[in-house]
Amino acid sequence: MNRKTLVLSAVIGLLAPALAACGGSDSGSGGDAIVVGTTDQFELTSDSPAPFDPAYSYDAGVWNVLRQTFQTLVAVPKGGGEPEPEAAQSCVFSDTGSERYVCTLRKGLEFSDGTPVTAADVKYSIDRVRGIDSDSGIAGLLSTVDTVEVVGKRQVVFHLNTPDATFPYKLATPAAAIVNPDDYAKNKLRKGFDMDGSGVYTLQTEVKNDKVVKATFTKNPRYKGTLTAKSDKVELRPMASAEAMETALEKGDIDVMSRTLSPDQIAKYSAKEPEGINFVETQGLETNFLGFALDDGDVGNKAVRQAVAQVVDRGQIAAEAYKSTSEALYSLVPAGVVGHANSFFNKYNDPDRDKAAAILRRAGVSTPVKLSLHYTQDHYGPVMKKEFELLKQQLDGSGLFSTEVHETKSWTTYRAAQLKGKYQVYGMGWVADFPDADNFLAPFLDKDNFLKSTYANNTIRRELIPASRREADRMSASKSLGQIQDIVADDVPMLPLTQTKQYVAARDDITGVEWALSATSELQMWELGRGVSG
Repeated sequence: MNRKTLVLSAVIGLLAPALAACGGSDSGSGGDAIVVGTTDQFELTSDSPAPFDPAYSYDAGVWNVLRQTFQTLVAVPKGGGEPEPEAAQSCVFSDTGSERYVCTLRKGLEFSDGTPVTAADVKYSIDRVRGIDSDSGIAGLLSTVDTVEVVGKRQVVFHLNTPDATFPYKLATPAAAIVNPDDYAKNKLRKGFDMDGSGVYTLQTEVKNDKVVKATFTKNPRYKGTLTAKSDKVELRPMASAEAMETALEKGDIDVMSRTLSPDQIAKYSAKEPEGINFVETQGLETNFLGFALDDGDVGNKAVRQAVAQVVDRGQIAAEAYKSTSEALYSLVPAGVVGHANSFFNKYNDPDRDKAAAILRRAGVSTPVKLSLHYTQDHYGPVMKKEFELLKQQLDGSGLFSTEVHETKSWTTYRAAQLKGKYQVYGMGWVADFPDADNFLAPFLDKDNFLKSTYANNTIRRELIPASRREADRMSASKSLGQIQDIVADDVPMLPLTQTKQYVAARDDITGVEWALSATSELQMWELGRGVSG
């Protein structure tokens, strides 16, 4: 019997848990591995030599691997909410100013090779990420750490350089993954795909031509923590395309189809599930935006970026490119998250060619302005081609711009070029590291930001971001968060476009599918089990 399950994940500022977990034995199911398909690709290149190292990895697809194999001190519960102890027995702010965070490790923690996990290992792991400070920007998540103190073998104290109520969420990310010093050198990245941790699963990869063709996760018998592996073995299989993934699912070659389904597939499964397939929709916090190279002579001019913001029709992009599986987004912060403000709509309202022309005229900008737009389908799926066709149509149709559109096939090549400032205007997506408005703002606007953007607003960096982090009650942070969004809408260092829901399709004998994706779009493969078809 087919069924469609709608799950609204509980996150900060969203909804309470809608469903209890279902299916799966606590002891883990035996038998064949559960096979999960993904369009994410894992590749070794000169620009990405250490894709599975927590000191380098800052990508949703790779984090899906790291989550299964590494422990963090705390973790966001599967239904959402504030982080709870995981590798730690307890964690708490020991002051009233959110500047001193103390964690005590569980007794008997071990890495998968049997080496004890100690507080010194936690300090080593955090200091290593900060010391290597890779160009991926991952160290930015730990920017509020001043020093890490070890007290005995089980207690670690984080002294922060500024109040940061969001710090527990940051400790729940793979940026704070606990690594074994014997396997991870202090001052250099661990190249290749080898990985060793203390997480719920161990990992073995099959590699061909420097690309992972299969990643097999096996239940770690030494794991001690709060997670329960519902299956003894799970296999993650990168697929060439969403279409190939769908064919494999319907043939039974894979059990679960996750990142990334195309809008056409979503429409198909929403209308009618094929026999033996269940389709699950969850609330999503994944956002999509345009970035700008601000040192470029044209888009470095704020008036040009404002005119782009005034012309772009997000509603058309959501309806036609995403087939209404996404919604128009008017802020860097997604709708539903505490602190969200429709700042771009408040400033620009509906698309208006005449208003855009007036912006350019007042700034003395000659038209049409030549723009070079860049995107990749390798990471974000085939929808990006249609999205950029629409963007070109909208911008050129205004008569104010003359655009060229360029596709880069490989995500690793695309990301490396973007970090080096080679793209004038580029498409990017963002999957939250943690479900708080801070994580949709600071990674792009603070120093050492994820995009390596030269945008630097002192009011945002020195006043508003610190002010928002002082508020343990996140509702109280809304004022400063709103001011940040208003400044961004005026300066347009980035242009938010859409907010996307999450979808998973699975064979109907797979249980726990409603928890397969967290509120921040990360795979929780330990939740998957094998039950009875029906």
